[in-house]
Amino acid sequence: MFKGFRDFVMRGNVVELAVAVVMGAAMSALVGSFTSAFIEPLIKLVTGGGQVGGEFVINDVVFEYSLFINGLITFLLTAAAVYFVIVLPMNKLSERLGLTKEEEEVAEEITLLREIRDELRRNATQP
Repeated sequence: MFKGFRDFVMRGNVVELAVAVVMGAAMSALVGSFTSAFIEPLIKLVTGGGQVGGEFVINDVVFEYSLFINGLITFLLTAAAVYFVIVLPMNKLSERLGLTKEEEEVAEEITLLREIRDELRRNATQP
């Protein structure tokens, strides 16, 4: 039972996925605090400053568009940070170590096609 679990956990994809989730969450928290501390005050300053910066009021209902802009910037910065800090270096490392994923898929397809060809030849020679 434990051997099967260990084999499952030690597969490359599972470990990579776990690392990506943890790094993504940490990066998201970091970028979120950056945008809350620096970007949101800048938005409010540029759009009027003070209490009403980054928002407008219609019929006593407050619409804080600075929060949306802040969230959008947070998302874009998090996506860029995860790509440049995690994805790009991992792709470069995998290229240095061996075949790219596309080459692996082509090699696997060629192997499967050869197996199919050999099986068809065996079936053709049998009466």
